[in-house]
Amino acid sequence: MMLQVIRSARRMAAASARWQQRDRTIGVVPTMGALHEGHLSLIRAARAQTDVVIVTVFVNPLQFGPQEDFRRYPRPLFTDLRLARSAGADVVFAPSAKQVYPDGFQTAVEVGELARRWEGAARPGHFRGVATVVAILFQLTRPTRAYVGQKDYQQALVIERLVRDLKLPVRLHVLPTVRETDGLAMSSRNAYLTAAERRQAVVLHQALAHARQRIRAGERHAEPIIEAMRRLISDAPGARIDYAAIVDAKTLEPRWRLRGRLTVLVAVWIGRTRLIDNLLVDVP
Repeated sequence: MMLQVIRSARRMAAASARWQQRDRTIGVVPTMGALHEGHLSLIRAARAQTDVVIVTVFVNPLQFGPQEDFRRYPRPLFTDLRLARSAGADVVFAPSAKQVYPDGFQTAVEVGELARRWEGAARPGHFRGVATVVAILFQLTRPTRAYVGQKDYQQALVIERLVRDLKLPVRLHVLPTVRETDGLAMSSRNAYLTAAERRQAVVLHQALAHARQRIRAGERHAEPIIEAMRRLISDAPGARIDYAAIVDAKTLEPRWRLRGRLTVLVAVWIGRTRLIDNLLVDVP
């Protein structure tokens, strides 16, 4: 199948319905474009497991706050089409905002407690926008399987909860974060970094790796680990900490006495760019 580019919500829904009627499995990779190797790993996984692979490219205005980077968010669609095709996509669904949110649109999806901490607290309304657009995209594309990355860990949990609570007939796959050789998590926002800021940004992964090392070495209290992470990040010129936390991997509740499966979270401003990252750690 040659790569199709679909911009109409109606055409996307009709095409998905046809594939479903023919018993073809559909894999969907939801993105905001500016594709990188992290996205491509998701597309390849979908290619290996499903008959039809759809990549959605939509910079969702509902998940950006008034002071955030919606207008300057990168939108290199022609490059995205080339990369999506090279990774095995059959369809790129790239609708306009009016196709997704037509005149008079007024419905939103709220996820609740899981969406209130961390990114939810730092970016009010963000996860309402994420959950709403994902519900719409899944309705239009009718995925058998959907693929998201661990890098946006809280977002992945929110989508997982959305699928479970609304009983959507899709199997969600959360795949590992893809990193640069120095450990920096691949992100579309890395393009904002200057050369000097890019060198400083590796401090996020260094802080996470330090936390993991301390836990594996036997530290069972979160406070000294978080304090060490904060010191390490603060030593990087131009870095400002939004949050650093150790949380339960399922509920995102803070964990001060460390046991079970944990997620170490960080959100850091490097210059004018806000980056997030995480690592999963099983307490031995």
